[in-house]
Amino acid sequence: MTNKVNFFATCMGQSALQDTTISSIKLLRHFGVDVVYKKNQTCCGQPAFNTGYFKEAKDVAFYNMALFADNDYPIVVGAGSCSGMLSHDYNELFKHDSEETKKAVAAFSSRVMDLSQYLESIGAKLEDKGDPIDVTFHTSCHSLRVQQCIPAQKNLIRQLSNVTLHDLDYEEECCGFGGTFAVKEPEISDAMVTEKIRNIKNTNCKIVIAGDNGCILNISGAMAKKGEDIAVMQIYDFLLKRITGESVL
Repeated sequence: MTNKVNFFATCMGQSALQDTTISSIKLLRHFGVDVVYKKNQTCCGQPAFNTGYFKEAKDVAFYNMALFADNDYPIVVGAGSCSGMLSHDYNELFKHDSEETKKAVAAFSSRVMDLSQYLESIGAKLEDKGDPIDVTFHTSCHSLRVQQCIPAQKNLIRQLSNVTLHDLDYEEECCGFGGTFAVKEPEISDAMVTEKIRNIKNTNCKIVIAGDNGCILNISGAMAKKGEDIAVMQIYDFLLKRITGESVL
């Protein structure tokens, strides 16, 4: 496994969650990985793909393939749904294209890894420098079913000696975000995130961790609206704080 990677920040990682992007890069550097960051990177194309705008999704895919064509380093992504789009859904998007195009897409997608899976692949060992704390975990839909990186994410958390990870009831149920679903079906989305928050509260944990940026914005926004005093943390923000001894609350 190379010690040099491209980092794909995702559109949310460049707009709403810039600190998470910085945390992710710092984590990689902590483990001796050189990071290439393309300043003109953009969306993975998932919003267009999920809503049936396949031509537009292909345009984004071709852009990303060209952007990362100047090296053969792994493309590490800091969010499970976006890594799933790049590594799996691109192949679905181009399944009716020419053999040459499908081969090029497959070659690109094979380079993509979720950050948790990359850290696990290089044998990253996390030394916990924080105080004892109890946390719970929200499993995002795409991380679970598409990128299948939930085991890697949880394994990283379980390395932290002073962190107790509590099971969350109905952990694998959607938080209600679903991209445009939250906009098109706001009442259903609100009911789903309300149920998710109820289950989080039942753990009595003051922190819930997740590995997908959309879920984090959705759950944290609903928490704030309902006046709940529970922190919603992106996994890579949490991991970095624990190994550097910075308070997570």
